[in-house]
Amino acid sequence: MADDRDWKSRLWWAGLWLGLASLLVMLASGPGTRFGLWDFRLGLRLLALAACGGLAAALASLGLAAAALLSGRPKGRLAPALAGLLLGAGLFLPPYLEYRKAMALPAIHDISTDTEDPPAFVDVLPLRQRAHALNPSGYGGPAVAALQEKAYPDIRPLLLDLAPAKAFDRALRVAWAMGWVVDGSDPARGRIEATATTLFFGFKDDVVIRVRPRGPGCRVDIRSVSRVGIGDVGTNARRVRRFLEAMKG
Repeated sequence: MADDRDWKSRLWWAGLWLGLASLLVMLASGPGTRFGLWDFRLGLRLLALAACGGLAAALASLGLAAAALLSGRPKGRLAPALAGLLLGAGLFLPPYLEYRKAMALPAIHDISTDTEDPPAFVDVLPLRQRAHALNPSGYGGPAVAALQEKAYPDIRPLLLDLAPAKAFDRALRVAWAMGWVVDGSDPARGRIEATATTLFFGFKDDVVIRVRPRGPGCRVDIRSVSRVGIGDVGTNARRVRRFLEAMKG
């Protein structure tokens, strides 16, 4: 009888324990990818597994919470069930919302303010080669431009009433401030190249900035490209927007 009671008492914690196990998997999925312990594909699968585990934990905990209330003796039973419900929901909802966002956005990973004459990469090409980048460095052409225009119509070249040299210096400061690693800068050609690293998974994205004279001022273009992945869940577009906003000073 004692063993039976112990088993039943542990049952109320089942959802919470499942949620905690899923939390550990989720916490490992990104850093494990970032530090090269496994391929990014496995990291994404682990993230999906953790989200599914969170959903299972939330549903199990919801059932246990209902059972605790119906038993007439919720003391000591309701708290772990509610904790498991909250933890499971917290693990499931963010990845699910990101998935929904990915499904609503075009499957592109190359964003440029100039889709007719996109800034070209030079200095980062050896880095991409050594990293075995899966995505090409060349622009995808009119098909990609049309998808970008539909999804991100606000992304346009930035026109500044600044001398090109001053705009170039500002662009360099903004790149550093955004935490990018500047891989090359050519003031004579108005080109800056950098690598941006995403926080959780450590994905490497390449950025090229181009500053050209335009009348009394200048025109600033920026292009951001993911090294891996068909889509980027809007990451490159957000990066381009943040840079352009910072450049407005």
